[in-house]
Amino acid sequence: MAARAALRRRYWATVPARLRLLRAATVLLATALAVLLTLAGLAASGTWNTVAGRDAPRTTSAADLELALNDMDAQVANLLLSNGDAGTGRLQTPYEKATGFYGDSRDEIGHDLRTLAVAAQGDRADERTVESLTDSFAEYQELVGRALENDDHTGGRTAALTDYRRATDLLQRQLLPEARDLVSSNNAVFNSAYTAASSALSAQLMAVVALGVLLLAVLGLLQWYLSRRFQRTLTPILLAATVCTLLAVLLGTQLLSATRENLHGARRDAFDSVVALSRARAIAYDANADESRYLLDPQRRPQYARSFLTKSQELYGIRGATLDTYDAQLAVTWREYRTDHQDPRFTGEFRRELDNITFAGERAAAEKTVETYAVYQRDDREIRALLAAGKEREAVEFCMGWEPGTSNAHFEAWMDALDKVTAINERHFDGFVAHGRSDVTRLLPWALGALLAAAALTALGLRPRLAEFR
Repeated sequence: MAARAALRRRYWATVPARLRLLRAATVLLATALAVLLTLAGLAASGTWNTVAGRDAPRTTSAADLELALNDMDAQVANLLLSNGDAGTGRLQTPYEKATGFYGDSRDEIGHDLRTLAVAAQGDRADERTVESLTDSFAEYQELVGRALENDDHTGGRTAALTDYRRATDLLQRQLLPEARDLVSSNNAVFNSAYTAASSALSAQLMAVVALGVLLLAVLGLLQWYLSRRFQRTLTPILLAATVCTLLAVLLGTQLLSATRENLHGARRDAFDSVVALSRARAIAYDANADESRYLLDPQRRPQYARSFLTKSQELYGIRGATLDTYDAQLAVTWREYRTDHQDPRFTGEFRRELDNITFAGERAAAEKTVETYAVYQRDDREIRALLAAGKEREAVEFCMGWEPGTSNAHFEAWMDALDKVTAINERHFDGFVAHGRSDVTRLLPWALGALLAAAALTALGLRPRLAEFR
């Protein structure tokens, strides 16, 4: 009881004690709020550095690797298909195009493997996956090199086809599944980091509001006490301190709210679409390769026809559709979707993108992608019809030609449309990151400055009152 009485006399019993206690409470709360905002700002800056410098690039590099692997294998099939008999009867333009694309894809794979090897350091599972990919890719290149060499010799097509089968089987059974595992793994890491950062921002926002309200309450109590004890309606300096505090709280909540919104936009609105569209592009190149494989390898035609349909279903899934019915069902389901965007009659990567439309121009670009895809699908049926009619040379020329109206020309138009909708999402992702970083550097200094001013003004405002008791 004596100790309690002594504490009361020291900190509350006298007017100066009360003023000093309220001043100390104001300064401590302002300091706590400043520390919280500083830590939150540093965490936000770290989040943006991680998102833009690690999480997103790792995921897109893995997706680029999957695409490049599919493209490289497609170009090997195109080289074999267009080479004729050891170069005799070669389709010159398709052969030259395939040669260039083959080299580009091989270089891209090497670059992506090096990037992913660096990114995987410290994650033993990803390290093992990248090591396995690197070893398997070396084996794949050896098989492909032997296939192309054999095909340049008269009568070497049979040996070349044997080597290519082994290479494409290695691709489908090992390289591509491991590349997809890296996409999923890196995307999951990004998702986990996003969830943790979003939760932290929500907690920080609640703490800033709570501390801010408490600080404003203490300033209000101080203003009331001065008014009651010293017969003053308002103390201008303390009123200015209150305004500074209110400004700091508003700026702090704006900073944290904007960071959370920008993070949601970057991850959910933009990058979720980037992942779906990157996956769609990789599947598209693999499906296109299946057409070349179908023409190249008569023994495996049923297998490659099934594979093409499977990949088509992954892109634009229609329950129960076959190659014979797919085009008609695509037309019907697409017409229904254009009437009602909630119509659920198709699935796949295109649906994931269409269900995540956010930005100006994105819907038109995404719909254009599906429409050009439908044209490419009709071309596939034309290739199979020509082959069934015994017109193998015409089927190959239509499949591999680059003139307007040919399958490759329509495939390129489809990829251009896909690139445009991807670019919209990538541009907005970059915009969210830039705005998020800008908010930290723009708002945090002002919030901290306002809190410093509030603490200084409080001390300055109380000095004349405390001097009266000396």
